[in-house]
Amino acid sequence: MLNLFNMLGIRLEPELEKKLDSLAKETGRSKSYYAREAIRRYLEDREDYLKGIAALERREPTITLDELERRLGLDR
Repeated sequence: MLNLFNMLGIRLEPELEKKLDSLAKETGRSKSYYAREAIRRYLEDREDYLKGIAALERREPTITLDELERRLGLDR
């Protein structure tokens, strides 16, 4: 049988492990589920941040949030 997933072992501080264990028990989800979700969200956020920094370093045109909202018709 082909394993489609890789395994990752991590060490957590006791308090963090306790919180994760409690959350998993309360919600009926696995600790692995929450670890995957946390890593996925962190990587998405980090990727967005790094892409933004790269765009600034390339001196790409920027607009303010107010201007973006105006262009999208969200300023009403």
